[in-house]
Amino acid sequence: MKINGQRIFPFGYKLMMSYWVFVLIPVIAVGYFSYTFSVDSIITQTEKNITGTLQQTRDNILYKTDGLNRIMDQIFFDESMQIILNQNLANYERYEKTTQYLIPKLSSVLYQSNGRVNVSLYLQNESIPEIYYEQSDANPLFRGNYFEIFHTSRIERKDWYQTLSLSRSEEAVWKQIESDAEHGNISVIRNLIDFGSGDPKGFVRIVGSVHEIFEAVDYTKVGEESYFIVFNDRDELFLESGSQPLPEHWQRQLDQFLIIDEALPGLNLKLAALVPLSDLEKNAVRLRNTTIIIGVISFIVLAIVGLLVARYFSKRIRKIVRLLQVFQEGEFSKRITYSGKDEFAFISIAFNDMAQNIQELIQKVYIGEIEKKEAELTALQAQINPHFLYNTLSSISRLAKLGEVDKLHEMIIELSKFYRLTLNEGRPLVSIYNELQHVQAYLEIQKIKFRNRMTVTIDVDSNVIQYDTVKLILQPFVENVLEHALFGDRIHIRITAHLEDATIIFKVIDDGIGMSQETIEQIFNKNGIRVGYGIRNVDERIKLEFGQAFGVSIHSRLGIGTTIKITIPVYTEKQREELVNSE
Repeated sequence: MKINGQRIFPFGYKLMMSYWVFVLIPVIAVGYFSYTFSVDSIITQTEKNITGTLQQTRDNILYKTDGLNRIMDQIFFDESMQIILNQNLANYERYEKTTQYLIPKLSSVLYQSNGRVNVSLYLQNESIPEIYYEQSDANPLFRGNYFEIFHTSRIERKDWYQTLSLSRSEEAVWKQIESDAEHGNISVIRNLIDFGSGDPKGFVRIVGSVHEIFEAVDYTKVGEESYFIVFNDRDELFLESGSQPLPEHWQRQLDQFLIIDEALPGLNLKLAALVPLSDLEKNAVRLRNTTIIIGVISFIVLAIVGLLVARYFSKRIRKIVRLLQVFQEGEFSKRITYSGKDEFAFISIAFNDMAQNIQELIQKVYIGEIEKKEAELTALQAQINPHFLYNTLSSISRLAKLGEVDKLHEMIIELSKFYRLTLNEGRPLVSIYNELQHVQAYLEIQKIKFRNRMTVTIDVDSNVIQYDTVKLILQPFVENVLEHALFGDRIHIRITAHLEDATIIFKVIDDGIGMSQETIEQIFNKNGIRVGYGIRNVDERIKLEFGQAFGVSIHSRLGIGTTIKITIPVYTEKQREELVNSE
């Protein structure tokens, strides 16, 4: 391509080639990191979900075992039973103690169980009679809830008793003894201790259903191909749940599973979830293939888009070059240096020629806009002051005719104070303290007019009075309340001001007649019906002074009242002077 006899390498080709390079690198990087991050996320999320499931399952199991422990506690800590266990009962006392205390006590304990249980007392004191059912091979829990009393001498030679090894402490032991494993039951066993000497007096055994206690152990909660198991401290399998039985030598294949476990305090058991890594890898492979396909499609689409964009901008740049050549006759003080032989070289030449004119034009427009804003500010303020003056002079006239000299004098004093604060030596900004004094002067004037029909509350944070604001932002809203919101015998006006981050929030709240949303929209519509110009003027003056982020908002409900919210920045006139001096 040639321009003015010089051969150049078109900028469009440079843009297209660089675009392809910079698209390819991010696509590869994003694809790789997305795949890696997603795989890690799958594993992390799986671990998080399973951990939550294990904790919920643990809590469910412990809730049920706590129920059996509570039954055990009621027997273990019963003082009357302690006395009976230590007494050598005479023949006439056996029947009385058994029928009047032991049987009612054990019966009441059984009623508190949420599931099927069997409570057995094994006692060394043989003066207490035995109570038991005929032994059979059936599951003892099939009889329902019941209790039995045995002498320890009956079971001294049984293997399960000789290997029981109960400690002299108050700790209970969970264990499968006798036919527990055969019938799917588990026992909690605890010594009955003499509180005085600490010697064992026998033990309590409560039999519960493994199915009921560990009902929450369900493999479907962790995955269809996963396993949910319970094992003891010797890594022996106690209970398993899965769509297929665990492999026979599953302990040797732990590297093939993601394993998460949770201890069951007091049971010497652990919960564990085994998730096959092959399942996670399936998701990872699927994700990898999806990422590759999306990456390839993205590169192809972006490459085509890059080609079209490069051609588009190249065409536009050639038009800009031809357009700039038309304006090369101008002179500019600011220069731009550009090395190279492409379209930007011609743009730099044209820019250097136009810079001076643009600078002067910007200066003129900037000064003109400032003058325009100042003129608009003056005009907006002029719209407010006469409106109040007319109403006040009318009130003074009425007071004069009625001969109320004291009120007339007070109104004139407040009017003088009002206009002294209004004029503010010609400055557009006033301190928030003076603005509050200004609105209070206005309210004092209106109190003379409205008497008991108007009540006012002013709640201002003391920290805000040190800052400045556009003058006459509160009085117009109070005036609107009295002119348009008063309905009935009385009205209450509340004025608040507080700091909120780097802004100051004023609110003028009344309990008057309120206004509709349509009226609010008309107030802020410059091209609509001329209504609420005082509100709109305040909003415009704040925006002219502080920017579009600040101003007035209205919230109102018919028959409820209206809240005017005025937002200005935390600002002082000293900051403006420092900014002007720095420029």
